[in-house]
Amino acid sequence: MAIIDADTHVDESEATWAGLKGDYARYAPVTVTPGADEVARPGFIPDRNRWWMVEGRLQARAIRDEIHHPLRVRRELEDVPGRLREMDEMGVDVQVVFPTFFIRYNTSNPEAEWALTSTYNRWLAEKCEATNGRLRWACVLPLLQPEKAAEELRWAKAHGACGIYKRGFDLDRPVTDPHFFPVYEEAAALGIPLCIHTGHPLPGREGNRAYPIISSFLSLVNSDIPAKFPKLRFGLIEAGASWIPYTLSQMGSEQRQKLRDQNKMLSMTELIDSHRKLFKDNRMFITIDPVDDVEYLLKLGTEDSLIIGTDYSHHDMSANLNALSEVQQWAEQGKITQAVATKILERNPQELYGL
Repeated sequence: MAIIDADTHVDESEATWAGLKGDYARYAPVTVTPGADEVARPGFIPDRNRWWMVEGRLQARAIRDEIHHPLRVRRELEDVPGRLREMDEMGVDVQVVFPTFFIRYNTSNPEAEWALTSTYNRWLAEKCEATNGRLRWACVLPLLQPEKAAEELRWAKAHGACGIYKRGFDLDRPVTDPHFFPVYEEAAALGIPLCIHTGHPLPGREGNRAYPIISSFLSLVNSDIPAKFPKLRFGLIEAGASWIPYTLSQMGSEQRQKLRDQNKMLSMTELIDSHRKLFKDNRMFITIDPVDDVEYLLKLGTEDSLIIGTDYSHHDMSANLNALSEVQQWAEQGKITQAVATKILERNPQELYGL
């Protein structure tokens, strides 16, 4: 078995878009930096005032230092052997790599979306190819064209992708929208999971990282999608797991109200108990955060569903390069058993990503 960091990132650079040639070159994002006057103005935020210019629009591009983050050449996969050495130091065998640019990117231009996603996938596949499976990646798909997205997914799977990166409201649609069904059908056939990651494609909606995850979870479990695609696995990534008790409680309240209207009665405990199989039965996997109450979460039927990631390359509320070692500390402190620690660090992410 291998220790799997279930959520890491790459910081895209100009090199990411170098494959955009000919007519497609006009879609290549270009870095725009503020001038001296802008830097001096009140309210300037250093890590939010570098931008990508893409399709004539500005999109935030974070500025990171070399103290609180991995080195730039490792974040941007310029130095892949160096990133592997850092993984060794962290005790990590495999990193699953998600994008940074596409956390915010939004377009209504199918050609631009296809050009950017396919170029990103080929760049990342090439970077990961020589790592002997230690760097695996989630592909980004041109969802405006579902059939083309399914075609791109086949290419990505054949070149090392182990997941699909998706946000909760891509195209301003819920994950249950039939528009996405051709992708889900292909993913199920290929054995590649749908990884719903924090992020929002529409400006002004980025702040609440958990809402798209909670909404996606509720949409999926209240729909027939897990049954319609019985081989499809689902990852709910980078929102922690503290939302689970609240969400189950709300589901229980709604269900109890329906039963009351039918002159039937169940206690809240009985209702929540009935939800314990939700995660396993619906093939749901959730990234836990070290600040979450793991002991309580395990009482809710999550033992076979919890995974963990460091958010490597980022430095926000989700980032913790020591996250995986903290799981081992839970076992040493008696919060969880060693068997549960092994599931969180190895078996569950292996099952999700098909590694």
